[in-house]
Amino acid sequence: MRMNRRELLMAGATLAGAAALPRLAAARQGYIERPSEWRQFETVTRLDLLNPQGRSQAWVPVPSVNEPDWFKSAGSEWQTNAVSAKIERDARYGAEMIHFEWKADEAAPFAQVTSRVATRDRATDFAASGKAPPLSEADRTVYTAGTDLIRIDGIVKETSDKIIAGANARTDVEKAAAIYQWVVDNTFRNAKTRGCGVGDVAAMLKTGDLGGKCADLNAIYVGLARAAGLPARDVYGIRVAPSKFGYKSLGANSETITKAQHCRAEVYLDGLGWVPVDPADVRKVVLEEPPSNLAMDDAKVVAARNTLFGAWEGNWLAYNMAHDVELPGSNGTRVGFLMYPQALTTAGLADCLDADQFKYVITSRQVT
Repeated sequence: MRMNRRELLMAGATLAGAAALPRLAAARQGYIERPSEWRQFETVTRLDLLNPQGRSQAWVPVPSVNEPDWFKSAGSEWQTNAVSAKIERDARYGAEMIHFEWKADEAAPFAQVTSRVATRDRATDFAASGKAPPLSEADRTVYTAGTDLIRIDGIVKETSDKIIAGANARTDVEKAAAIYQWVVDNTFRNAKTRGCGVGDVAAMLKTGDLGGKCADLNAIYVGLARAAGLPARDVYGIRVAPSKFGYKSLGANSETITKAQHCRAEVYLDGLGWVPVDPADVRKVVLEEPPSNLAMDDAKVVAARNTLFGAWEGNWLAYNMAHDVELPGSNGTRVGFLMYPQALTTAGLADCLDADQFKYVITSRQVT
């Protein structure tokens, strides 16, 4: 599925206007209608450097999100043969990670990090506008700015403007909904994408190849929303439990969650606060929900689409909302986002998706 630039902008003017607002009115007809009870989970990340070369370092993301309505980070502890291990915090976004350093002659560097969280389903009451506290000016500045991968000018701005004009969207809620529906209609999940994708928004829009996974598709949403002046952010995390609503594609279906990373998104709407959105998971349902390759009017797709503008299922752990993260102690090495463990030796930054260089296993269990 490829679109040239002219086709892409025309799609913004037509599809968004046809689809956005009626579905917003039906948003609570999906599978999450109200916040659920809190559940507690414990995750364990075991990391081994299989081929250490010289001085080795690693950074393991830990939950650093605390939102009173839907997520609480309850601390992390670790075991390791590293000579140094400490919690580091990204100054701009508050992302936390455990930074490990091993001596140059350590033959088998390892670390094991245990984290505990509490989480629950969340659902936005769109009738309650006016009750949420205003966003601080500092946060508004951060979450409307461009990043290395999420540009908000050029073709991103052009596309955002076309979507909003095509939908005749006037209020912030209408703009946010129009962009959500456009992303659902114009992107697709590409099973061949490595990991969760890269999230280079401008590059995807320029080529018209809007396939990818969650870090790609939800980054498109965030970029288009920011280009429209709406504060928006990616939230990087990992699925920790099956979906209780019967969606095989939207849950972690075993205790081993090593490859269950998932990026979600939020948009800030005055009076409503941070509103959850996840167009990438709608496209995941289309591609992966049995029997797979579902039609857009399939009941499961419709329910997911109606729900995932305004609600999330709480079977997922939130690490952070950080972009362009500099790894402390690495002499300037940066990653676009911090959702996977990272490692650095004298040979360079390890490929966090390559088990031959860099082995880690993540498990999860619900606790009482």
